[in-house]
Amino acid sequence: DSGSAARTVMLLLCFISSAACTSLGFTEEPFERAGKADGYCSRVLRAQSNRKESNNEFRLRVEGDPDSYQPGSTYRGRCLSSSAPSYFRGFTLIALKEGAGGDKDDDYAGNFRIIDEDETQFMTNCPHAVTESTPRRRNNIQVFWTAPPTGSGCVLLKASIVQKKIIFFQDEGPLTKQMCEKESLYGDATDKPLLDCCACGTAKYRVTFYGNWSEKIHPKDYPRRANHWSAIIGASHSKNYVLWEYGGSASDGVKQVAELGSPVKMEEEIRQKGDDVLTVIKMKAQWPAWQPLNVRAAPSAEFSVDRIRHLMSFLTMMGPSPDWNVGLSAENLCTKECGWVQKVVQDLIPWDAGTDSGVSYESSNKPTVPQEKIRPLTSLDHPQSPFYDPEGGAITPVARVVVERIARKGEQCNIVPDNVDDIVADIAQEEKEEDDTPETCIYSNWSPWSACSSATCEKGKRMRQRMLKAQLDLSVPCPHTQDFEPCMGPGCSDEDGSTCMMSEWITWSPCSMSCGAGIRSRERYVKQFPEDGSLCTLPTEETENCVVNEECSPSSCLVTEWGEWDACSATCGLGMKRRERMVKMPPADGSICGAEVLEVEKCMMPECHTIPCLLTPWSEWSDCSVTCGKGSRTRQRMLKSPLELGECTEDLEQVEKCMLPECPIDCAMSDWTEWSECNKSCGKGHTIRTRVVTMEPQFGGDPCPETIQRKKCKVRKCSRGQGNSDDKKRRKEQREKRRSKQVKTEVTSEHPGCKMRPWSSWTECTKQCGGGIQERLMTVKQKFKTTQLSSCKERKEIRACNVHPC
Repeated sequence: DSGSAARTVMLLLCFISSAACTSLGFTEEPFERAGKADGYCSRVLRAQSNRKESNNEFRLRVEGDPDSYQPGSTYRGRCLSSSAPSYFRGFTLIALKEGAGGDKDDDYAGNFRIIDEDETQFMTNCPHAVTESTPRRRNNIQVFWTAPPTGSGCVLLKASIVQKKIIFFQDEGPLTKQMCEKESLYGDATDKPLLDCCACGTAKYRVTFYGNWSEKIHPKDYPRRANHWSAIIGASHSKNYVLWEYGGSASDGVKQVAELGSPVKMEEEIRQKGDDVLTVIKMKAQWPAWQPLNVRAAPSAEFSVDRIRHLMSFLTMMGPSPDWNVGLSAENLCTKECGWVQKVVQDLIPWDAGTDSGVSYESSNKPTVPQEKIRPLTSLDHPQSPFYDPEGGAITPVARVVVERIARKGEQCNIVPDNVDDIVADIAQEEKEEDDTPETCIYSNWSPWSACSSATCEKGKRMRQRMLKAQLDLSVPCPHTQDFEPCMGPGCSDEDGSTCMMSEWITWSPCSMSCGAGIRSRERYVKQFPEDGSLCTLPTEETENCVVNEECSPSSCLVTEWGEWDACSATCGLGMKRRERMVKMPPADGSICGAEVLEVEKCMMPECHTIPCLLTPWSEWSDCSVTCGKGSRTRQRMLKSPLELGECTEDLEQVEKCMLPECPIDCAMSDWTEWSECNKSCGKGHTIRTRVVTMEPQFGGDPCPETIQRKKCKVRKCSRGQGNSDDKKRRKEQREKRRSKQVKTEVTSEHPGCKMRPWSSWTECTKQCGGGIQERLMTVKQKFKTTQLSSCKERKEIRACNVHPC
């Protein structure tokens, strides 16, 4: 439905006195009804009907006040009374088919489910009804109700209230709510629980995402600076895989999308599902969240479905937010008539992934422990919520998604054929367009058409692009690389202004007669009235004759209409399918029923192994290409389908970076200096040479070796027999020589014109183990007058210490 979200409307079964209702979302799940009524429910109804009293103090409310329900969906609601509530002690709640008297089980529609056993229970003698567990003062109740299957018609939700000794019950009024079945506009998809799809061939769809989350529509606390939609991620898949669902738990991939807006983990999870996924759906992020369509086209993507992978799911994060998203979950594109849905239009409200407990757009991170189930946001979740509404109204949708079929391939086997216009449209998609491009202009292929710039029936335009790869002859101009064409929004027609736009015919009704000739009918509706204001003259209803049981004599038996065809016995190639019908009434004369109750015929599935990209799952990641530092690692997968089926462009190898602990760095030393002069002028002495540390060892590298070496030297023998005066003279000369040599040493080539102090002591080691460093300094003692300032510098030495492992 283009105007509402069929799977996000929430039913509030509540009794209120000018109350504010809090809707808690819904989940879709099967439910077994307990027991049989045994006629007791009808007595309850009659007892209540005899005690009608007019009272507007209590009422039964449905959020948004819709008049329809989605078949097979389960709804949940909660109601809170106002500051001056009216209390009641007991209640009874039933769901009755319109016009039924409640005398038999078939008169009741859908199923109730208890939420709080301390508050509510099924009535002992009438399991179709919900009542109080204990009589006490209360001002609200809370229940689940699962809508009946397709074809159930309108339903009356009826409630009775016990206040002191007075019972309030109304057939028409605040305590009775009529809900009728929602019609499908674009093809009757298979109801949940999901059934096997019976369609043949494949279908191709385009999904377009229209975000309308803006400050104008959602002004409360709107994040002006950082608002955006994250990159959209999804897939077409089988019923064996669930990306996300209400009432389920968010996977790691969903959590990353919901909290960080990152689709990487989600895509990895999807691709690991192998044969359960046909197409991965991806669209770029949108910054900011909203812009006019004539400024930025709505993002779109194309995907395919087949009879196994006929479901489509996607999600995208509202940013910034704690863990809020929008999306579709397991949207079924296969119809019960074994065809493909033509179009799906749904408005989307945000849902909570259950991983963060923030209540506003920019709440600080607050992980939810333990993790909660996925649920839709409601207008009464928290007063600080940007969607809060004290009246409990429905949340205004933040986005709309349009899924439109653009082509079908392979033999189609739907029982109810599409209209001629639809078939022509499919054929036109596969026709190759004429191209008058000069041979000297080499282009890439045209990109897919963008979404229309108009979301309404006003005229808009869409665009496609191509790249000029080469211009072989500069004298021959090449046409423009952009192409535009007029268009209108989804569901609009650009035909003559007096033309009606009609929906497809809805499935034929059952035959009016169970024996002999009868009549059946089908309907359609006007999707768009003529622009010139004239009336639509096309019929909206048609009938035809039908025969269920040709013979109606006493010797003939009455049978039902044929049921749906079972799934084909083969998943590819030629198979068999069957359908059955039942004997409603055997022959009155006691003879054997001769009518056929089983029918079998051949069915053709897509050719076996026609998918060129049938791939094995990814292998485990290889070891990192290095043993330390930065490197890379790879993983591979193999092509399972034969090469002759077509070229597969999917990657067979992936490469990513990896990081291991830093590589060890060994100590580095300078070259040795020349050997010094012998320290004695005669006799035995020694000479030395030195080197310095240029790089300290790191990350466990080899320690530094010695920095000084010493060896013996002998210049000449010392003379003997000299007197004491000579000894004193010699000793004085040696002292002067040593003093002169010390000055010479201090005033080195590195420090000309400077007198340096001796080396200071080594500092303490910076580490006790694992490799530290020590330092020592040589400072300037005296500068000569002729020395330039820049030539006298302090000197610093560094060495390794405590290099043993910790």
